Amino acid sequence: MPTARPIPGPAPTADPAFAALKSRLVARTGHHYYADKDDLLWERVGRRMRVRGVPDPAGYLALLEESEAEWAALESEITIGETFFFRYAEQFAALRGTILPERIAARSNERRLRIWSAGCSTGPETHSVAIVLRELLGERLPDWRIGLTGTDINRDVLAVARRAVYGAWALRTLGPEERERYFRPGPREGTFALRPEYRGLARFEPQNLMSLLDGTASLALTDYDLILCRNVLIYFHPDVVQALVRALAQRLRPGGWLLLGHAEPNPAFAEFLEAVALPGTAAYRRPGEGAVPDLPPPARLDPVPDTVPGPEAAWAPLLPPESAAREVGAAPIRLRAPLAVPPSVPPAEGGPLAVVRALADAGDLEASWRACRAALAEAPTDPRLRYYEGLLARARARPDEAERAFRGALYLDKGFVMAHYHLGLTLVAAGRAEAGRRALANALRLAATLPADAALPEGDGLTAAELSGAARPLLGDEAA
Repeated sequence: MPTARPIPGPAPTADPAFAALKSRLVARTGHHYYADKDDLLWERVGRRMRVRGVPDPAGYLALLEESEAEWAALESEITIGETFFFRYAEQFAALRGTILPERIAARSNERRLRIWSAGCSTGPETHSVAIVLRELLGERLPDWRIGLTGTDINRDVLAVARRAVYGAWALRTLGPEERERYFRPGPREGTFALRPEYRGLARFEPQNLMSLLDGTASLALTDYDLILCRNVLIYFHPDVVQALVRALAQRLRPGGWLLLGHAEPNPAFAEFLEAVALPGTAAYRRPGEGAVPDLPPPARLDPVPDTVPGPEAAWAPLLPPESAAREVGAAPIRLRAPLAVPPSVPPAEGGPLAVVRALADAGDLEASWRACRAALAEAPTDPRLRYYEGLLARARARPDEAERAFRGALYLDKGFVMAHYHLGLTLVAAGRAEAGRRALANALRLAATLPADAALPEGDGLTAAELSGAARPLLGDEAA
């Protein structure tokens, strides 16, 4: 096997072979996300080139022409996946309080539910739905036929999903009681295995969402009560997004629900789905009567040209206005924006903090740790970077470093609720219960000054009320 290694550095944007490689990859996967991120794409392609000993993009493109297995490996490499349980707490509150109870009631005669978690990554979303289902159905569960399927283009992450063994980073929004309830100690120190009663509800299969548009999707992908396709559409070109959402809507049974990521709803979807405002989030439903009309395939399904749009062409979808929402149990509410971070902190979009998050969410904790340390060398007074340093230290089983980092974040921003909360969890886990309760009490006190539905900065959708509910059991009588 050749031993040549690609030269490190910026992406070779002047190389026609690199442009052709990018064009093929975007066309095959639909991941328009990489259209203006040459350096990130080059970093990930370069990993495969080093593994295969290929010295240049032309050689690697030739290898891809010959090997479907290498395409699968590259698709696994370029996929960015989320890795934590109950992401976007307000959406899981909607699932627990409205969507799944409604579906259970509607399907009570057949006692059958079909749920699809599309773009499931390493499985936390799918397993989180399984946990909620088991808690809602309770002793009735054996009488129900539950079809809960997670799919992803990346076969490597599906293997992780099937094992259902995770590090602390994947459980970062769970308190100690929830961890104990849903998990048991994993095979390695610092890992957690999902308990069999939850893991057994889900199955996982490889699936490219583009197959919904080219006619190759499995005929079994239909008649769903609920489809979750969260934080997947952001990687696709807007022409493809409209067609994909329509195709997903066609695979819902009448009255079925579709949940997208917070940044992904678009008023145009109201042409074939009903927009529903639920507390803190938006959802869509297929109308109870009538079929979803077909839409001609978007022109951009063909290979994209070598010259792709720059950042100025990026899609900025809008959340549906209140007037487009249909009341479900309460009057439609205005969808809130996250609380602002202190004005002294620069925006994270596209900056070092975004890199730290992306690497961590892709499961590459070591790379995220290095990126975080490098970012802190340039911006040592950014409390968010100190906070992520703490989360990463906890995930790497380094509680002393985590404590120092969380305290550093609080020195820089004493009102940082999530830093107080995770400092408390770190101290409690280390056996320092009194100090941990003080930190949790601080988080509770600060959260109490905010509106109950206010999203906490760096809380991944966690609201002030939800944090209070998680912290109070840890405080006992002190929280009274």
